[in-house]
Amino acid sequence: MISRLGVQPEECFFWATHTGAELDLLVVRGRLRLGFEFKRTTAPIPTRSMHIAVKDLRLKEITVVHAGSRSYPMAEGMTAIAASRILRDLRPLGVR
Repeated sequence: MISRLGVQPEECFFWATHTGAELDLLVVRGRLRLGFEFKRTTAPIPTRSMHIAVKDLRLKEITVVHAGSRSYPMAEGMTAIAASRILRDLRPLGVR
């Protein structure tokens, strides 16, 4: 994921709160903040943790990479991307 996005390791973080909300990958590049979750399910849905992350971190978007076969919008600012479609559906962030 880090390679596909074209980000540096120092731009990547794991985020969690003491109340249990967490985000598998937080990418911070300047003012841009993107969240990523990785799920084994084939049909992920938005979780409380995702909503907390969007609000607390002021994320532009959360992308959920999953084991299903298709990519689709989940909610405002949340997209599900099939792991098999990462190269087609996830764009690199561009040159730093």
